[in-house]
Amino acid sequence: MKLVRKDIEKDNAGQVTLVPEEPEDMWHTYNLVQVGDSLRASTIRKVQTESSTGSVGSNRVRTTLTLCVEAIDFDSQACQLRVKGTNIQENEYVKMGAYHTIELEPNRQFTLAKKQWDSVVLERIEQACDPAWSADVAAVVMQEGLAHVCLVTPSMTLTRAKVEVNIPRKRKGNCSQHDRALERFYEQVVQAIQRHINFDVVKCILVASPGFVREQFCDYMFQQAVKTDNKVLLENRSKFLQVHASSGHKYSLKEALCDPTVASRLSDTKAAGEVKALDDFYKMLQHEPDRAFYGLKQVERANEALAIDTLLISDELFRHQDVATRSRYVRLVDSIKENAGTVRIFSSLHVSGEQLGQLTGVAAILRFPVPELSDQEDDSSSEED
Repeated sequence: MKLVRKDIEKDNAGQVTLVPEEPEDMWHTYNLVQVGDSLRASTIRKVQTESSTGSVGSNRVRTTLTLCVEAIDFDSQACQLRVKGTNIQENEYVKMGAYHTIELEPNRQFTLAKKQWDSVVLERIEQACDPAWSADVAAVVMQEGLAHVCLVTPSMTLTRAKVEVNIPRKRKGNCSQHDRALERFYEQVVQAIQRHINFDVVKCILVASPGFVREQFCDYMFQQAVKTDNKVLLENRSKFLQVHASSGHKYSLKEALCDPTVASRLSDTKAAGEVKALDDFYKMLQHEPDRAFYGLKQVERANEALAIDTLLISDELFRHQDVATRSRYVRLVDSIKENAGTVRIFSSLHVSGEQLGQLTGVAAILRFPVPELSDQEDDSSSEED
């Protein structure tokens, strides 16, 4: 993302002009735009024209509109963002108050104006415009007959390809059908890797599976690379890292990212930091439950006691339509930062963010045990009974 201009007043009202450069920038923009904001961008509008003879025709014209945002739609697989709203600025083609949907386009700037820019939104703009936050991890999660090729960016896990091949069972004295099907499966996975992974950007490719599937696949891939003189695969051989996962499904990626060898290799990526924070929370919940809280009310009480060391919060909560609820989450984040706590904002499109979402989307690791809060929780639950 490129920041062209930033005009924010002391009362936090103002506007920013940005240029989305990569598909992931659309996800950042989705988290910036809210209902009630005004968005100015270039768009295509179908316009009816009447000739001197009275015949009516229609043309598609490119024009710049300013909309008051009413609805936002994000397609996570195609990374496309559509914003619907009413026109609030005079335009030769579109009447004031007329509805229009703008599809934001890569490399075309847009201007977003808000009455109130909060700290969470401003921090996301900083992160989106920081070149260090580029997609640098790929993963192949596989089992016999099923594989997912994913890109792990700082903000989301994108499934780029799903490979499914029916593998017949081995039969006594005849394994040829099984072996042929397995070879066909491996070949399709290799093709998916070459098609969807940019080796110039990616620092590490995780190959995760149960059993010996990953070793057999990597042996096959590099044997074929030698036979066909595939220089791209051979030159990037050191980037492939084999790790254990319980299955070939996408959710098993979290296990792969938790692996200590992977964590050390990916120590500088946000994705690894999120996974480690969530792992630390689960360990704390198991061994010292008085130092691991989840749910907004419990976390707010712990914050009042200045007990929070690390806050884990899903970015989904900051897209809440109710301004008061959203402000409550922003105040919580600001307060914890002021008290020298760490705040980790999880992407709801990451496997770790999906898991945090199952825990209400907000959780905290505490500096010291706060047993009285747990007692209050027990008391309130017994009263309900």
